Amino acid sequence: MRYEFHPEAERELHEAASRYNAEVAELGLRFADEVERVIQLLLEHPELGSSWTRHFVLRKFPFSIVYALVGDLVYILSVAHGSREPGYWRLRVQDR
Repeated sequence: MRYEFHPEAERELHEAASRYNAEVAELGLRFADEVERVIQLLLEHPELGSSWTRHFVLRKFPFSIVYALVGDLVYILSVAHGSREPGYWRLRVQDR
């Protein structure tokens, strides 16, 4: 298995990490580490989510990784904050 970020999902990751770093030194790094931990878990067990478009809630941060399985690819559609409108990322599915 391999993974790839939708460009908007990658932007969301970087923006969230920057905001966390502005609040507390190194918090953005811990956030990025948590996202990486979840991605590695999804690569090992891609079936963890439900249906074609899946999501996995981060343990220590109010975010979910929204992803789709495309062959051997875990395609990350969004690094979605819990307060965002559900499904705002749906049009990104068409980009792949």
